[in-house]
Amino acid sequence: MKKLLYLFLFAATVTISAQRPQGQRKPIKITGIVLDKDNDLPLEYATLVLQSVRNPDRITGGITDANGKFSVDAFPGRYNIRIEYISYITHTLDNQQLTGSIDLGTVKLGMDVAQLEGVELIGERTTVELRLDKKVYNVGKDLTVGGGSVTDVLDNVPSVSVDVEGNISLRGNESVRILINGKPSALSGLGPDALKQLPADAIDKVEVITNPSARYDAEGTAGILNIILKQSKTAGLNGSVNTFVGNPENYGAALNLNLRRKNFNIFTNTSYRFSKGPGNAFFKQENFDSNGNTASFQDEIRDTQRERKNFNTNIGLELFIDETSSITNSFGFRTSDGNNTTDIDFFNFDANRTPTIQRNRFTREVEKDENIRYSFNYEKRFNEDGHKLVFDYQYSSGTDDEDSVIDEIVLGETTGLPTEVTLNDERQVNQLLQMDYVLPFGKDNNAQFEFGYRGNFNNFNTDFNFGVLDDNGTFTSNPDFSNILNYKEQINAAYTQLGTKLDKFNALAGLRMESSDIEIALLNTNDVSTKNYVNWFPSVFLGYEFSETQQLTISYSKRLRRPRSRFINPFPSRTSNTNLFQGNPNLDPTFTNAFDLGYLKRWDKVTISTSGYYNKSTGVFQFVTQETGEFVEIDNPDDPLNPISVPVQARTPINLSDESRYGMEFTTTYNPKRNWRFSWNINLFQRNLKGDYTYTNFLDEEITQNFDSENFTWFTRISARFPLPAKINFQTNLFYRGPSENAQSINKGSLNTNLALSKEIIKDKATLSLNVRDVFNTRKRISETRTSNVFTESEFQWRQRQITLSFRYRFNQQQNQRGRNGNQQRNGGGGGGDDFEFEG
Repeated sequence: MKKLLYLFLFAATVTISAQRPQGQRKPIKITGIVLDKDNDLPLEYATLVLQSVRNPDRITGGITDANGKFSVDAFPGRYNIRIEYISYITHTLDNQQLTGSIDLGTVKLGMDVAQLEGVELIGERTTVELRLDKKVYNVGKDLTVGGGSVTDVLDNVPSVSVDVEGNISLRGNESVRILINGKPSALSGLGPDALKQLPADAIDKVEVITNPSARYDAEGTAGILNIILKQSKTAGLNGSVNTFVGNPENYGAALNLNLRRKNFNIFTNTSYRFSKGPGNAFFKQENFDSNGNTASFQDEIRDTQRERKNFNTNIGLELFIDETSSITNSFGFRTSDGNNTTDIDFFNFDANRTPTIQRNRFTREVEKDENIRYSFNYEKRFNEDGHKLVFDYQYSSGTDDEDSVIDEIVLGETTGLPTEVTLNDERQVNQLLQMDYVLPFGKDNNAQFEFGYRGNFNNFNTDFNFGVLDDNGTFTSNPDFSNILNYKEQINAAYTQLGTKLDKFNALAGLRMESSDIEIALLNTNDVSTKNYVNWFPSVFLGYEFSETQQLTISYSKRLRRPRSRFINPFPSRTSNTNLFQGNPNLDPTFTNAFDLGYLKRWDKVTISTSGYYNKSTGVFQFVTQETGEFVEIDNPDDPLNPISVPVQARTPINLSDESRYGMEFTTTYNPKRNWRFSWNINLFQRNLKGDYTYTNFLDEEITQNFDSENFTWFTRISARFPLPAKINFQTNLFYRGPSENAQSINKGSLNTNLALSKEIIKDKATLSLNVRDVFNTRKRISETRTSNVFTESEFQWRQRQITLSFRYRFNQQQNQRGRNGNQQRNGGGGGGDDFEFEG
């Protein structure tokens, strides 16, 4: 397969050619690009004005798109031409005779300093930019994430939701692909805890792409979240320093620096954070006998204290070889130390709910994480029309060591139960090799051809050891719960896509091939399984522009979800010895066909984006809970001859047949006047699951359970930002997650509210902010789970209400300097901005 892939790439490279037809059209077309003079970033919504010299009352024109490009039709004639952007110096070309189509080239606008002095906020982007193909969430404008992490940022992004454990969903689907600067990251491979270690201060914006094109990995049936890190392109030395302190105990600092000269650009984001995160949970469990009668009860109350120290740095050097070529090298290092405790009280009752025994289980966990990353990027731009070639290489390695000591005692007993020890060492090495080629062609470059290659080579190793300590401190391993898991994954992919624009119609079609070679080995038991498959992933996008402010699109793509990490790790967790979680190494990928119909409309102060979507998936992952057949025997001080027996339950994922998901999403933003912003997002969807699960229980009985379910649920987010007296800015975000069901559980609705206040100080060079996350302390997961012999009510809260005070000082930056990432196009590797008309 690799030889065929290389042959394909070579053949495609040597056979590409394009002719650029010449000629004129009537009416003629005026094109060009508008950039910021100081940082060469595109100016979206800049205005091209064409005023007839003969008849000054006759004015036509247009606006630039997200890439700063404009294309306007007009009749031949003599015009006064102006290119305008609020608070920038207008570029003027008077008395121009236009007889044919013309490209005005690149026009660079500089700030109008005199105008700036009289305007409080200039050129400020809204917190959420709605586009037809994606949503762009600008982190710098969100007051509520100061001192937070990337999960706090994502929790405010339209279409995205983060549950109480940090699991991220897009439109209610957890199968979402997370990229950093357009590339996979080890941070997203180690689970939600690792992702929380990336500070919000390092993030410039988040792109939400619900139906990606063939350029992107097919991974993620829900879509892609592309996290763009900060990197300024302003000349000279500039940056910011941010410090914060909060309650529960939470403090740290972040430094963003950028030094840009003519031939190079050096940038860094460095941060340190100490945090404590108290959490809690309870489980009320009712156990039944074989006749369905109540046999006993157990209440489980958990108190969790998490303490973590994080250090994160990213350093990069961008070299401009000439006007058309650049090389970027960046190095990242992250380390984290955690000390966590979980204190669980168990209360056992008989069938009449008369107390029998009480016990305590106390877990002390020490965690050490380290991750290093190196990235190389080379970009060759053949002209200003978007013709370019990009190469990327990325290497990352990460470790995650978790060692736990678990003590358990029964109240009234003179001796404790054996001390349990878990040793969990995880290692992963990831490499990425990527090439992308883009060729615009045709009249006025109204078509674009792309092809590329991406190779992902990942190795994930888990060494899990469980045993007990005797009174002398001697460790004895339990082979039934100890093993070494090695997961190797090699994915080679090639793609091609072709896009064109015909008047008001846009079309983009692509095809992606991915060859997957996967090996899962349990080394202690010599169990080895391999999965080799080649899949094809087509994508089609059609769009129609009614006007510059009204657009419609329809799209289709095929995607998949591969099982990884805890989903395939068969070693049970031991935080609770009666409620276990264990992965399933036999999981197969989930495949999804995704359809999307979108509509976008802009007015002066209001933008509306709405879409309807339908996903059809096969082999969907679903968690099931069943009795293991094991029981925890607990001595009863009041009746030593009759110990208490508590059944052990295990929760595990399986491929549970088919799922259809369809819904509608509506997002709107309203800016009634300067500094006032309101946004609302609502997502309503129906999820239908069909599947039967057959297993043999501990009594050697074959049990078939039907997990067919139909569930309608929804979530909504409201955000408001407006000024208060004394030049104080206020922002609040409200998020409500509606009730939902899965195969065995019912989850109740939950409400989460955040608010923040900020004020500019020190001659507008600094910002002082106060934010409160989960104001009413209501962010909890409340659910009910029923198996054949156990009914459980549970409530879980990962983190209690957090209050944070932060101070940010900026040097050599304007207060509202646009935070667009200069690395997005040079180093984004598919991060946006380069697809033809829309990314999909």
